[in-house]
Amino acid sequence: MPSKLEISPEQIEQQKLYSEMGLRDEEYASIKDILGRRPNYTETGLFSVMWSEHCSYKNSKPLLRKFPTEGPQVLQGPGEGAGIIDIGDEQAVVFKIESHNHPSAVEPYQGAATGVGGILRDVFSMGARPIALLNSLRFGSLKQPRVKYLFEEVVRGIAGYGNCVGVPTVGGEVQFDNAYNGNPLVNAMCVGLIEHKDIQKGIAAGIGNTVMYVGAKTGRDGIHGATFASEELSEESEEKRPSVQVGDPFMEKLLIEACLDVIQHEALVGIQDMGAAGLTSSASEMASKAGTGMTMNLDLIPQRELDMTPYEMMLSESQERMLLVVEKGREEEIAQVFRKYDLEAVAVGEVTDTKRFRLEHRGEMVADVPVDSLAEDAPVYHQPSAIPAYYNDFQAMEPYVPTVTDHRYTLHNLLSQPTIASKEWVYDQYDSMVQTNTVVSPGSDAAVLRVRGTDKALAMTTDCNSRYIYVDPEVGGKIAVAEAARNIVCSGGRPLGLTDGLNFGSPENPEIFWQMEKSVDGMSAACNELGTPVISGNVSLYNESFGGQAVYPTPVVGMVGLIEHTEQITTSHMKQAGDLIYLIGETKAEFGGSELQGLLEDRHFGPAPAIDLQIEAQRQNQVLTAIRTGLVQSAHDLAEGGLGVALAESLFEQELGCEVTIDGDPTTALFSETQSRFLLSVKPEDREAFEKLVPEGRVIGNVKGDGVYRILSNDQVILEDQTTKLKHTWKGAIPCLVKSKV
Repeated sequence: MPSKLEISPEQIEQQKLYSEMGLRDEEYASIKDILGRRPNYTETGLFSVMWSEHCSYKNSKPLLRKFPTEGPQVLQGPGEGAGIIDIGDEQAVVFKIESHNHPSAVEPYQGAATGVGGILRDVFSMGARPIALLNSLRFGSLKQPRVKYLFEEVVRGIAGYGNCVGVPTVGGEVQFDNAYNGNPLVNAMCVGLIEHKDIQKGIAAGIGNTVMYVGAKTGRDGIHGATFASEELSEESEEKRPSVQVGDPFMEKLLIEACLDVIQHEALVGIQDMGAAGLTSSASEMASKAGTGMTMNLDLIPQRELDMTPYEMMLSESQERMLLVVEKGREEEIAQVFRKYDLEAVAVGEVTDTKRFRLEHRGEMVADVPVDSLAEDAPVYHQPSAIPAYYNDFQAMEPYVPTVTDHRYTLHNLLSQPTIASKEWVYDQYDSMVQTNTVVSPGSDAAVLRVRGTDKALAMTTDCNSRYIYVDPEVGGKIAVAEAARNIVCSGGRPLGLTDGLNFGSPENPEIFWQMEKSVDGMSAACNELGTPVISGNVSLYNESFGGQAVYPTPVVGMVGLIEHTEQITTSHMKQAGDLIYLIGETKAEFGGSELQGLLEDRHFGPAPAIDLQIEAQRQNQVLTAIRTGLVQSAHDLAEGGLGVALAESLFEQELGCEVTIDGDPTTALFSETQSRFLLSVKPEDREAFEKLVPEGRVIGNVKGDGVYRILSNDQVILEDQTTKLKHTWKGAIPCLVKSKV
């Protein structure tokens, strides 16, 4: 076969080589119409990555438009590297979540590590200092050797990059389900702080200004990473290992400091990281946003491998690289800033008034395309939608009523389920205290970091119960946003906004597209009711493994909230014996998609737990008011495993005991997953004041100092055990599964 430079436009068309790059026949025909000729090999590559789902959102744009993206607190919504929300005093919080699912499936260590590196660059390219990392992970059964390998390596990759780069990994979630046996999900979130005056945009403005390449040299790693992320995993995916980038956290640390230094320089016009689609996306998007054009000389691109072709240079996703636009004539001033950090900064092109993207290589023009055709004019598909048969079956079912005869045994069983069990094995590998701002580290409802130099703090969390989304995507979408907001409230924060990581199977399957559609409807409704606009996000589709088996629909919510005074920071751990234990919200027999249903039936079915968003908002406001008034000792939202699990988790920190009286059916009272419920502890002397603020609060028992977990029903003890024994079950489950040879 001839080299890529020798492949003619005619051969590309006749042999349909464009389809190997991920372009459809009609898309190729559209490119010919745009150019008025056949594209050459390099140009075909440019369109293939920019028109991939990963870069263009061509299948998801119609849905993303449904999200509320504005609010008085929003300084920057979707469309830049990350979103920005005002937190007062001319300060703002910057955050975004991104997926690295496909790379992590074939090369878990580097896939996860470079996911962390990429999300960091999204945040500091806005001019913000990264202060925290979070993640949201999904794996199959830890009884499968390959899943165990993926789990261990992904966690190691996140730790290896985050710990070295000096940004604390402070929170996240890990869930396990057979639905992810063939395709793990790895979503990384970064939170940064910025002064309003330092906010940057990724624009190539100013005709004649210079385009500068900074950071690591370009290699052949990650070529076609964007299109790899826009196709199903298959048996050939192992061959895509070269598409997985290799990260260098030590260079990233230098790049962070250099970029935060250079944003103070008046010669800087725009800055953007080279993420998915590398040089192609950063250059074309910066020019398109500014309404300009750009010319680059590829001979000037720093390369770490010999004889790289224009196609390879433009599609490489080598890590730790940024693209800058600087005032003409001031290139040396900018280069000096980067040289202080031993980083390359090279002039490689200029901003033009042509609105075209032109690439030169060895004296020849190797690409000449309208810049907007890459960044703005990708096709948008309105995919057909069909209600899955399973959904109609689930809706028609009578509510599932589990049979439990031994509540103590069942509680131990639930606490040992990997989704509920302690994630200490995971977060112990992460440095959560570097930068010394972490006030609440992993293990509570949300992580909390102080805003240095102020009395404020930020609460942050990632959430999504994909089992609810599977059984009812619209209800599950509402619950995902509501649960994230509950976690923020339980920490003493007011939810500000969210970033979403929408992980689904193939949008070309009408039933999958219906799941996407309904999830977004539910999330949007919750965002509107709770006042949490979507300010950034990521879509990851084609999460399907061998045989077209899609993962559960998993739209992850990353949320940040503001704690106005550090004295209001609240954790989920009960503090002292004698405190009253309150349950906020009534409990119904709702087990569809629940942890207990999965434990007893090994599958999920039936209607999801109902949620009334107005009641949710009302309870969140009441609880937050009580916390801010200083009346709440601990606060924990009821999630997987219901009251029984939440109560146990609240006692573990200090190994306290409790005596709680429940009403009605004990299995429902203990293990139902009815929504919009909180578990709080309050000092006895604050009872009257608390109940005025939270009239729905009902005392169900007391915190005890005897270290015994005791549940009564009809004056009979129905469950009693040592808190330490329950804690041992909860803490030991994941280490035991990881070490087992099964």
